[in-house]
Amino acid sequence: SWLGLSKTFRKYFPDPLTAKKYERKPELIANRVYANRLGNGDEKSGDGWKYRGRGLIQITGKDNYAAFRKWLGRDIEPEDVAGNLDLSVKTAVWYWKCYELAELNSVEKVTRRINGGLNGIDERCKLYRALMVTDND
Repeated sequence: SWLGLSKTFRKYFPDPLTAKKYERKPELIANRVYANRLGNGDEKSGDGWKYRGRGLIQITGKDNYAAFRKWLGRDIEPEDVAGNLDLSVKTAVWYWKCYELAELNSVEKVTRRINGGLNGIDERCKLYRALMVTDND
């Protein structure tokens, strides 16, 4: 909804009129929100949609996809990640190693590094605690 856009992406949809133009148009939303960031071109380039989040870690942006390709050692298209479990998992492994997330030793710090905010932090903490119990058994 336009209200959701205004709350989640206030910087990009600062008023109801702007938000309503993009309401329920995911391709247009991605192109606006990810324009001129992460190696993407401007809004009209379509890079925001092409390089939107995919994989278990939701890698996003032209630069991140290029770095993942280099690490992987082969050429892939962003849409290949969404339809391939092996590639999807490898995006998370790459991101985890590349950004040394294990060194942060904090669910909150890792979440901030990946998301920029703390959306879903309670569920992440719960899953992390469950994993640690399983890992220590």
